[in-house]
Amino acid sequence: MPLTTGQIFLSEFFGTAILILFGAGVCAAVTLPRSKAKASGWIVIAFGWGLAVFMGVYAAYATGGHLNPAVTVGLAVAGKDLAPGVSATAVNVVVYIVAQMLGGIVGAVGAWLAYKRHFDAEAPAADKLGCFSTTPGIRSYGWNVVTEAIGTFALITWVLINGKSPSQLGPLAVALVIVAIGLSLGGPTGYAINPARDLGPRIAHALLPIKGKGSSDWTYAWVPVVGPLLGAVAAGLLVPRMAGLY
Repeated sequence: MPLTTGQIFLSEFFGTAILILFGAGVCAAVTLPRSKAKASGWIVIAFGWGLAVFMGVYAAYATGGHLNPAVTVGLAVAGKDLAPGVSATAVNVVVYIVAQMLGGIVGAVGAWLAYKRHFDAEAPAADKLGCFSTTPGIRSYGWNVVTEAIGTFALITWVLINGKSPSQLGPLAVALVIVAIGLSLGGPTGYAINPARDLGPRIAHALLPIKGKGSSDWTYAWVPVVGPLLGAVAAGLLVPRMAGLY
């Protein structure tokens, strides 16, 4: 039976909320001063995000577990269905993206609630923002966009060709791809590679009553949106034309 618009929305909303709950949660665990996991490092963050994707993909299995507007756009540009029985119509693409963005906000609120007393404690404003959204190690907007585009191109390339591997490996494999991107390409920007992963939580940061939170850094906010979308469009246009992938 074809999915209804409401079912599509709820699937992507719930899956993305799970992704951000655990992804923002691992950032808070490693970053906030009085957390038991304080200073456990980048490897923990990379694996935490990978496992967050693993759980989110399973939660949104009915709609393909996109959890990411870049995945949705990349599949649409490539001329693929968004999920079995879900065609890449303009309406469906919009429903996916809206659900992902709202799920990102709700997931970030959940992570804030889990660490509420830690966010109330003294900590640098930049550290509190880093639990929600990305910031570059070296701020250079053009090069930051390039980094995000390359990481997202790698992700969407895997999404487009993963059907060549046994289907049972799908969620685990994409989790490991996220870990690999984080470990190899995540250093310069914190690897958003997902507009909903950055913009949704950044909106939550702006709205929540977080003590000493400082700025939400809106001057940078466009980078983790534009970079991933450029990478997704490039992958959607190029990968299907590579011989032997389909």
